[in-house]
Amino acid sequence: MTFTRRSFGLAAASAAALTAMPLRTLAASAAPVDDPLRMVDPELREGARMILARPLPDPLDPAAIRAMRLKTPPPPPPLASPAIDLRRIPGAPGHPEVPIAVIGARPGEAPRPAVLHIHGGGFIVGRMTDTFPASQRVAEEMGCVVVEVDYRLSPETAFPGPLEDCHAALVWLHANAAALGVDPARIAVMGESAGGGLAAMVAIAARDRRSVPLCYQVLIYPMLDDRTGSTRRVPPFIGTIGWNEVGNRVGWASLLGQPAGGASVPPGSVPARIGSFAGLPPAFIGVGAIDLFVQEDVAYAQALIAAGVPTQLLVIPGAYHGFDFIAPASRAARTFTASWKAALAAAFQPASVRT
Repeated sequence: MTFTRRSFGLAAASAAALTAMPLRTLAASAAPVDDPLRMVDPELREGARMILARPLPDPLDPAAIRAMRLKTPPPPPPLASPAIDLRRIPGAPGHPEVPIAVIGARPGEAPRPAVLHIHGGGFIVGRMTDTFPASQRVAEEMGCVVVEVDYRLSPETAFPGPLEDCHAALVWLHANAAALGVDPARIAVMGESAGGGLAAMVAIAARDRRSVPLCYQVLIYPMLDDRTGSTRRVPPFIGTIGWNEVGNRVGWASLLGQPAGGASVPPGSVPARIGSFAGLPPAFIGVGAIDLFVQEDVAYAQALIAAGVPTQLLVIPGAYHGFDFIAPASRAARTFTASWKAALAAAFQPASVRT
């Protein structure tokens, strides 16, 4: 079976990895440009016009965020198979239980690899149910188990709450590997946009806490640096479509509980600002060349490479935030999707095959 990342849902109105309706509510950047479509790949322009037609609420305050969540359409119906097992697992000490979904588990069979998938939404919107059909396809095509985590959203829950929810799901997955039919040495973490940022945070936490030995991290146009759009502005042709500086400041401030781009941030909250990148799992980082996150994502890849972390970086010309979801049949999206899938498949090879 083939699939695209389209259904991997990007479930929210404020991030690039959003569901259909929320992604189309995103605004043009506060930095004006003469023609926001000038640098867009021709195959991606129709989707870009659709995004630009529905700007973010102004102001993007907590009331507006709640309204965005209420306007999110119902999630797509799941596929007939593989089965989805909804559970509530213990949270981190001092934190509530975490809702998760286990997709494609086959207890009693040969151990399979697994993915902890984290949905996007700018830290402020999104839900795991939007990703079910795509995760079912991933489980079937990649021959793996997928665990989705319904982490708490901000600003109601600030850091470290969302990270702790995701890390608790990872620890649970690893601890229950045998019961799920999972190979504990082949567990990866993956996410898009804010989900990519949380995936990077989880990889950092797993390293620092020595909790779970991840085999790979797939970071799809990840949200990694709170300084983007606040203390670090981007060129006017970047970040005009799909996610912008205003939304980025709100998303990070909501998570951090303080203005984005401050002199200091809570340890482990902003992947781009950690002290050491050594010892992190191998990574795939993919982003569009006119995505708001392109500079921070390239810089993160460079930091990983400099620390000796095997890293694949893919930058797609003319592509904006969430382009692969909006135009999955485009050449750009097909190239992008095939690349991260190939990278993940290679990481899932048993150690004896990789060596």
